[in-house]
Amino acid sequence: MLFLIYFSLLFLTLCIMTNQELQSLKNKFDIIGNDPALNRALEIAVAVAPTDLTVLISGESGVGKENIPRIIHQNSRRRTGKYFAINCGAIPEGTIDSELFGHEKGSFTGAVEMRKGYFEEADGGTLFLDEIGELPMPSQAKLLRVLQSGEFIRVGSSKVLKTDVRVVAATNVNLMHAVSKGKFREDLYYRLNAVPIMMPALRERQDDIHLLFRKFASDFSEKYGMAKVSLAPDAVALLKSYRWPGNIRQLKNVAETVSALESEKISSRTDRFEINAEVLARYIPKDDPNMLPVKSANIGETVNPSEREAIIRMIYQLRQEVDYLKEVVLGTGTPVRQLPQVQQSHAGVAQEPGDDADWQDAEGQEMPGTWTGKVINLGEGAARPADNHDEDSLSLQKAGSDLIRKALEKYKGNRKLAAAELGISERTLYRKLKSIDNE
Repeated sequence: MLFLIYFSLLFLTLCIMTNQELQSLKNKFDIIGNDPALNRALEIAVAVAPTDLTVLISGESGVGKENIPRIIHQNSRRRTGKYFAINCGAIPEGTIDSELFGHEKGSFTGAVEMRKGYFEEADGGTLFLDEIGELPMPSQAKLLRVLQSGEFIRVGSSKVLKTDVRVVAATNVNLMHAVSKGKFREDLYYRLNAVPIMMPALRERQDDIHLLFRKFASDFSEKYGMAKVSLAPDAVALLKSYRWPGNIRQLKNVAETVSALESEKISSRTDRFEINAEVLARYIPKDDPNMLPVKSANIGETVNPSEREAIIRMIYQLRQEVDYLKEVVLGTGTPVRQLPQVQQSHAGVAQEPGDDADWQDAEGQEMPGTWTGKVINLGEGAARPADNHDEDSLSLQKAGSDLIRKALEKYKGNRKLAAAELGISERTLYRKLKSIDNE
């Protein structure tokens, strides 16, 4: 007993890092925050890295548990070996053994060739098993064997193979509760829990919430050329008072959504945009104090990152089109903020268009985004909206024809320069001219 106490005190002493060392580690792995519980988790990860002890990381979904195994791997003697991260909850029960331990040719329908599993591929490296609580009971027995002896058997084989793998596991459920319910092996739990690391929930890191929001808003601003969103004091208070059941992942989604919908293009007039609590409240779900985080609630993962980025781009493009239409209808003649148009690829990912790309609806007609550019003032004598709401004066088609004629006159018939002035492709300009000639 005295030996265990002495060992624990010695281990805790070795875990202590200087502020400079901690900050250097955070910069390397893009970790934001100064919460003591977060710092403690990072210190333990660095201290245990040189050993081969199995580590169990606990914490709610979205708290950043995936950073810990990368820190352990990069600071271990296995840093030159392979590193694999496997989500046990995302692999079907019928194929989990094949994924982890491999299979022989013909061992089951679809096994057309021999395949090595992660334990064999990661020999000499590190294996991160996320959502370990979702591992089926039969697979748990096989995992326990490989942790204890390094031995495993491929599916469909009787040959015992050996591997040397460092295992780091993570869970967002209470494994001891799962043990009491008979859903997780007690001996496996104690084997995995050699060194426990607890990642704090975002609501427990009050001083880090605003810091994280500023980081995500700054990243979004830099990526899309938008004015950086900042928060008024009452908005900061609202941000900190929310429970954040989706933790850092949810906060990032909110920061990016607010930036996309409330900010504007960076200009000489502004590079920063402040919002108050009333505006921020539109983007934060109503807090239900009786609602607790659920283990299966992976907020933000129902849409993959590429689809989410495409949605944000489309929202921003739609805002620009609405602004343009308002300016055309009202006849303000003011410059329209420019944004590179996006084109939807076959994979559903937003892409920058080529020289000939334009927006079209199902029938091949131009969408408003085709005309994104500078609105040319038609002069003092140009028609303006009148009290009788003259339909001709509000015709976008007529305004488009006038814009084309003005642009061609300006550049003495040079269609390439006229198309550039109008913000459309030459192909689109030719089609517009043909349409005008047929009127």
